[in-house]
Amino acid sequence: MLKRSFLAIPLVAVLSMSLLTACGNKKEAAAPAKAEKVLRVGTNPTFAPFEFQAKGSNDLTGFDIDLAKALGKQMGYKVELVNLGFDGLIPALSTGNIDLAVSGMSITEERKNAVDFCDPYYTSGLIVLVRPDETNIKGINDLVGKRIGAQIGTTGATKASSVKGADVKQYNNANEPFIELDNKGVDAVINDQPVVAYYLVNGGKGKMVGDIMEAEYYGIAAKKGNKALVKQVNEALAALKKNGEYDKIYKKWFGA
Repeated sequence: MLKRSFLAIPLVAVLSMSLLTACGNKKEAAAPAKAEKVLRVGTNPTFAPFEFQAKGSNDLTGFDIDLAKALGKQMGYKVELVNLGFDGLIPALSTGNIDLAVSGMSITEERKNAVDFCDPYYTSGLIVLVRPDETNIKGINDLVGKRIGAQIGTTGATKASSVKGADVKQYNNANEPFIELDNKGVDAVINDQPVVAYYLVNGGKGKMVGDIMEAEYYGIAAKKGNKALVKQVNEALAALKKNGEYDKIYKKWFGA
């Protein structure tokens, strides 16, 4: 009897320990994984070298894409890229479908009425592109009454519309006006100088004429009133410039 009682004590102990271990494992397994913070970044990937689709791939690449990812990392977010038409970026911000728009967007007074811009991250300007054999068009003053191609919703389109008597043809992306110029569907194209330069460096046909017009700043846009996110982005951008990461990205796409 005494022996039987002695054996029962460790058996109870073993069972108790097993139950505790099982409960512990169950609790550990049930612990939810820490949710990853996601930053939804809208972009229109037809604006090389700022944002475009990598050749032979669905992946997006470009200066803006690298910058957005670096900013997200600095802020502690996973960046989720959202492919949108350029004219759909501001509406998507307003409805909350995206958190930021990073798409070579010039900071204008009109846009500032609809969104809040972070600090400028790139200085650009507009240029006129014509066919290689064009001799009569030497700048924007020679475009009076001409057919001008531009991307819809851009400052290039706005500038083209200011030319007296011009027939302005607007396209959904930055590449279509270049194709129309080559096919003689338009007489000239007005677009951002770095975009035109990148097009020519990569085998595009044409030549830039005249002076760079209306130096403008590119900015990252956030929903109107989202001051907290704007502050976060500004602090992250300043950090990237201080630690050399911004210069590294800039050099990759534009050289020294």
